Amino acid sequence: MERQTTVASRVTYTGIGLHSGRDVTVALNPAPAGSGIVFMRTDLPGSPQVSAYAGNVTNTMRATTLEQGEAKVFTVEHLLAALHALGVDNCLIEISSVEPPVGDGSSLPFTTLIEAAGVRQLTELRRSPVVVKETLTVRYPDKFITILPYDGFRITFTSINPHPLLGVQFGDYEITPDVFARELAPARTIGFMHEVEALKAQGLALGGSLDNAVVYDDDKCLTPLRFPDELVRHKILDVIGDLALAGRIRGHVIAVKSSHALNTALAKEIVKASM
Repeated sequence: MERQTTVASRVTYTGIGLHSGRDVTVALNPAPAGSGIVFMRTDLPGSPQVSAYAGNVTNTMRATTLEQGEAKVFTVEHLLAALHALGVDNCLIEISSVEPPVGDGSSLPFTTLIEAAGVRQLTELRRSPVVVKETLTVRYPDKFITILPYDGFRITFTSINPHPLLGVQFGDYEITPDVFARELAPARTIGFMHEVEALKAQGLALGGSLDNAVVYDDDKCLTPLRFPDELVRHKILDVIGDLALAGRIRGHVIAVKSSHALNTALAKEIVKASM
């Protein structure tokens, strides 16, 4: 039987929120067994908390939002992906604004942060993983995400984008700490110049720049790529972060053009099926 884990020491990271544009500091703190991943809004009276749980998802426009009482945080998926993939079960995340720092637009800064903190085993045993026993699917007219019974955690994703430099990208990964850190964590979020003004009008992407996203205009990429298929790798990263809201899963995820809305809807279906 595996034992529960937490970060071994307190570590902090400061930056700017991708959508809020606000300066923010996050601190990852050791937490007791059974507490799970919890965000604490240190900038609000009483420091209210919200647990990283599928039932607390309230919005999925361009990012995943968690809300519980007065506590609200969004764009949590990159941090949750790193915690989940590196095997951290319990962590108290102090956050000084509504959104974690975007860093370079990937999970790499958080992966580095967790590695610096270290991961410590606790005395208590880890809960049994959520074993998918039957196929679960969330489908929209032109996209879907499904999970099949499988002895492990695997994600197969097909991205289809009309941009001439993107087109169809395919990724298939067995998710392990090493695979995540090497192949997925460095993949950054994607943005398009033609969307910038519309997003900012909606109060989104206020902190976005060429330093924290892979940006395309109509016919070229304005940011040097880390991988030829960086888009689909980042999409898989998002799936990991969103499905972490359902716990540790054993199953094979297959997705086509999935989004935060579909990912978190599947997380809720997985929780429901496991009850």
